[in-house]
Amino acid sequence: MEKLPYLGQTLTRWRVGNSTFLALPEKGARLMNWNLMLGDGSVRDVLYWPEIASLDDFAKVRGGNPILFPFNARTFDRGEIHFWRAADGIRRPMPIHGIARQGDFRLTRLDARGFAAQFVPGEEARACYPYDYEFTVTYRFEPLGLTCEFTLKNLGAEPLPWSAGHHFYFTVPWSEGAKRADYLIRIPATRRLRQDAAGQLIPGPVLQTNENLANKALIDTFHTGLTGNEVVFGEQGRPGDIVVRLGSAKVPPPAATFVTWTLADDSPFYCVEPWMGPANAAEHKNGLQFVPPGQTQSFVVSVAIR
Repeated sequence: MEKLPYLGQTLTRWRVGNSTFLALPEKGARLMNWNLMLGDGSVRDVLYWPEIASLDDFAKVRGGNPILFPFNARTFDRGEIHFWRAADGIRRPMPIHGIARQGDFRLTRLDARGFAAQFVPGEEARACYPYDYEFTVTYRFEPLGLTCEFTLKNLGAEPLPWSAGHHFYFTVPWSEGAKRADYLIRIPATRRLRQDAAGQLIPGPVLQTNENLANKALIDTFHTGLTGNEVVFGEQGRPGDIVVRLGSAKVPPPAATFVTWTLADDSPFYCVEPWMGPANAAEHKNGLQFVPPGQTQSFVVSVAIR
């Protein structure tokens, strides 16, 4: 573990086996890059991070793993985006992907295998999510993988609503000369959904369990009704698949969701995102969970190379 200067900030770098991890935990608890030293001495980027000139818009950088809390993606209140309505009936603002990715965190653990960081709500966060709570992001790094756990502790007197998730930007393609069409993804889902312009869930495309990653129908699709907790994708006929696991149970809860997304045909990344439930859970309630007063809930995701 070592410290590195980066655009006026200080990163932490971990080397665990053949893997190297780079993070700036104090800014959004963001894991920025993960790369892997291969047997021939070459380096494969697992998590993509672009070249940037400034950290001014750090939260909006398309790379690493932004933390989505308390809600994923776009929230709506009665058809109007960037709002949500809690049990008290009050409409409140909610930015896309929530309040954590642009927020400050305080390190509570830093060691040779990872870190834990606790969210420090600012004025915007308190206006959007006015509860008494502790939200902690904990990373554990392995030679060929990682585990990330969210814990939400309710310090108040009313139930805490949440439906959080991850936004992993995986480097694709990762082999020189390969194209996105050379990659397959396996998603064990029985339902595919999308979000309409008013934030409601609508039927998604008809897809097979195994799909080519170049299939545009995958983009912005919520894969739910999961029969297993693993999504696997990689280059056909070659080792090095990525396995993303949602939770520890072999069959996740009914609303648990994987999302597939990328920006453009030539984007150097592809996002495979494990979420507690589909977007806008606070309104349609599908995947919305509550932490009772005095209790703690967790959401665990792992990623491995095999």
